[in-house]
Amino acid sequence: MLPTEPNTPPNSIIWRVVHFPLTLLVIAIALIIAGSMAAHLVLPSNRSGDVSGWVRVAVSAANAGIIVLAYWILVRFVERRREVADFATRGWLAELGGGFGAGVVLFSLVFGIILALGGYRIVGTNSPSVLLLPLATSLLTGLVEETLFRGIFFRLMERLVGSWIALALSGALFGAAHLANPNATLFAGIAIALEAGIMLAALYMLTRRLWAAIGLHAAWNFAQGALYGIPVSGFQQVGLLKPSVSGSTLLTGGAFGAEASLTAVIVDTLFGVALLVIAYRRGNFVAPMWARR
Repeated sequence: MLPTEPNTPPNSIIWRVVHFPLTLLVIAIALIIAGSMAAHLVLPSNRSGDVSGWVRVAVSAANAGIIVLAYWILVRFVERRREVADFATRGWLAELGGGFGAGVVLFSLVFGIILALGGYRIVGTNSPSVLLLPLATSLLTGLVEETLFRGIFFRLMERLVGSWIALALSGALFGAAHLANPNATLFAGIAIALEAGIMLAALYMLTRRLWAAIGLHAAWNFAQGALYGIPVSGFQQVGLLKPSVSGSTLLTGGAFGAEASLTAVIVDTLFGVALLVIAYRRGNFVAPMWARR
């Protein structure tokens, strides 16, 4: 049994209904909505123009804490698992740091390829102080999105329909969630579904914890925006480097950012497939619920 599965349940209809993956998904959504509504009553709006950057970070941190708390309640008191294995603290810093390092290397590789092919040109630099705020926001974004998309949705769907179908569903949902962003295109959504959907779920499958996926997710955003000055999922960034973008959108990703480029799709999907192969060889794939009976 994987460490992210519930303990052996008693033989009761109520238990089976409550712990059916779709029921757990509904409960998780309800917990998150309730927490978010409570937070909305006491926290300042992050969209207010007169709120400073670090106040926005503090509000985002509080919201992230609410989502993690909702996840902890789901796991400990609804699923009745003895520990929240996805956030187990043993070796967490090494996994978070390893994921972060991998994310920086991956995006640097994508940036370097586009630079070599003439899609990017470095025209200047900014003060290193521009790195601090994006580092905090990137880590919080990674924490929130990995908890939601991999810790909750992928994990529960995997228990229901197995690893392969859960990969497809969670990737599609992750890509679709970015379609409302500025400068989003259908190709951008498909690109994110493929590159990030596969890569981040595969990393979760490999470790069965969220730390490495959080680190990689955070580092990709941080490197893309804060280091190289490329838009992150359609949002303009001020980075350490000042790039000039030209040429085919297929090469550069255009105004949405490099993650909407064919370059990133190829690099990240290959990396994700490699992680899947390792996870498969380690026996970390889950069969559909109907095949486990």
